[in-house]
Amino acid sequence: MEQTRTSRPLRLPTFSLRAGLHPSAATWVLLQQLIVRGLVAVKFLALGRILGPAAIGSISIALLAVAIAESLSDTGLAQAIIQDRDAPTASQLGAVFTTLATRGMCIGLLLAALAPTMFRVFHLRAGEIGLLLLAAAIPFIRGTSSPAYYLVQRERRFQHIAAIEMSAAVADCSVAIASALTGAGVYAALFGTMTGETLKSALTWITMAPRPPLRLAWSGISRYVRFSRWIWAASVVSLLLNQFDKVVVATLLGPAQFGAYQMSSRLAQMLLADAAIAMSQFLFPTFSSQHRQNSQRAKRLFKRYLAVLFCGLVVLVVLLRASATRLFVLVLGKSWIGAVPLFDIFVINMAIGALIAVLVAYLRAVGNPKAATHASIVQMLVLAVTVPLATRYWGATGVAWSITAGLAAATMFMLYRLTRSDQCARCT
Repeated sequence: MEQTRTSRPLRLPTFSLRAGLHPSAATWVLLQQLIVRGLVAVKFLALGRILGPAAIGSISIALLAVAIAESLSDTGLAQAIIQDRDAPTASQLGAVFTTLATRGMCIGLLLAALAPTMFRVFHLRAGEIGLLLLAAAIPFIRGTSSPAYYLVQRERRFQHIAAIEMSAAVADCSVAIASALTGAGVYAALFGTMTGETLKSALTWITMAPRPPLRLAWSGISRYVRFSRWIWAASVVSLLLNQFDKVVVATLLGPAQFGAYQMSSRLAQMLLADAAIAMSQFLFPTFSSQHRQNSQRAKRLFKRYLAVLFCGLVVLVVLLRASATRLFVLVLGKSWIGAVPLFDIFVINMAIGALIAVLVAYLRAVGNPKAATHASIVQMLVLAVTVPLATRYWGATGVAWSITAGLAAATMFMLYRLTRSDQCARCT
């Protein structure tokens, strides 16, 4: 009897360790996030020290153009594949690949055509138009990745995904810093990004199955359109919400001021929002799987994650705001000290954004992506009302606080919709 008692506590750690290292465990998502976002931080912080705020602003403008174009043409096919009850066939994957590759090519050509106009609008320095032309190649490289990547996400093989993402991040960071040190200037960041995306695309074809047929094929794509149209709508609204302030600052203040604005926002995102966004990559397929089996269990799991995340974010926000000045001096140097007041606001914004990431993952998992889109519209209406006055009286700080108000309104709207759906379910 004594032997039985002593054997139980010895088995539990072994089971826990095995569960934590299972290919579908959240451990791999967190490890991926830690390494990938850590390397992104190292890359941009190193480039910030080597190149300065103006160069970071120019780089951010090029990447901003890519983000805007990709958001406007987001198909939502990845989320549709993950959420659908049935796995896609080889022919359906072929249609997805055709759609994504065509999309990437069209975005690249559009960015290349608009490069001279963007060069003037964003006040880039002489010789930096090539930065925009180089950025135009990024969407095409991303579009050539194998859609089997989404099937791997659907099957929750997070270990496989983490290996590919971390390999691409190592290549990106290494090439970018090496290029900057050898005199590539503002082009260093783009060289790194292109290298990482190319490696990722190649690895999706080499290591993931089934491989879609390499031919133009559209048959089967309509299966995912009904769901994905809400993802596209959310992307368009999110574009207006997430990039509006950046476009305003970049066009009115130029690359140098935009560099400081963007770095403070990026640093807050690295410290707060990125972990939740990465966690949503685990939670979306997990919530989807649980919802297919038992909707009540999925609901309990969602509430548990949301409560833990909220408590952790409150602690982090307090600590980061208290140590903001020392953090900037230590990490970026005294030349970046002017960005601290904005950073104090951005940590609040990113904390709310982290909560939104979990809410959106759950809403999409239960087949209600339009609720997230409606929340984004609420956020946009709040910004439309508050931004003009806030910008007039408080400048960039006012814009940042307006974003805080919009994010809070969107969060409350999604929580209201979830509460209302629970009440309706109990009534029926």
